[in-house]
Amino acid sequence: MSVAISVIIPVYRDAAALARTLAATDFSGADIVVVATPDEDMGAALRFVPSGVDIVCVTATRGRARQMNAGAAVARGQWLVFLHADTRLPCGWTGQIAAADRDPRVNAGCFRFALDSRALFARLIERGVRARVALLGLPYGDQALFVRRASFDALQGYADLPIMEDVDLVRRLRRGGRLFRSALSAITSARRWERDGWVARTCRHLALILLYFCGVPPARLIRLDPGRRAHPVPPPGRMSL
Repeated sequence: MSVAISVIIPVYRDAAALARTLAATDFSGADIVVVATPDEDMGAALRFVPSGVDIVCVTATRGRARQMNAGAAVARGQWLVFLHADTRLPCGWTGQIAAADRDPRVNAGCFRFALDSRALFARLIERGVRARVALLGLPYGDQALFVRRASFDALQGYADLPIMEDVDLVRRLRRGGRLFRSALSAITSARRWERDGWVARTCRHLALILLYFCGVPPARLIRLDPGRRAHPVPPPGRMSL
């Protein structure tokens, strides 16, 4: 069964990671929407797009939620895959989305989380993520979330949050359908753990999610994340498509 798929990749000062992802991933059977900030130079990265792959590059103001909503607005697929610039999709990934499409109860899905590091701590993090998804049904954006277009539109896309936009979307999707969990792994770069320290970055992630579930608003949480704290804090409400 043929399924129309759009892969949406938000980019902020990460053209080099995007180039590696485009070179290493087989995007056959899908179209790609790259959403960059206005000051991003995408020329070098886009040279790695294989011939025959349909790609569109659009711009949007900084903010992962805003950029992914902007990409969804021009995407044509029945399924939308939200892919981080430093995450590689596995071989056979389109077949997993076709399998999800065959079950009308499924409105979203994710791949297994894996890091491109041989460090023991990487394996511990991977096991922790798999336990979280199995017990709580809560994947994060670095697992290449894929969503039925109809369900995404019905929810008006991502909430315009500076952080936790992926958690918010998954929680809303779960109220109206099932989550498809692929056994294939999407491989994310471990560079940020290696830069910040395995323990320090993991503890910060755990603190952020715990504070979020305790009701601390994302506008305050963003101050605790050095990589995203310069993000413009949006007004209340969602960005509609």
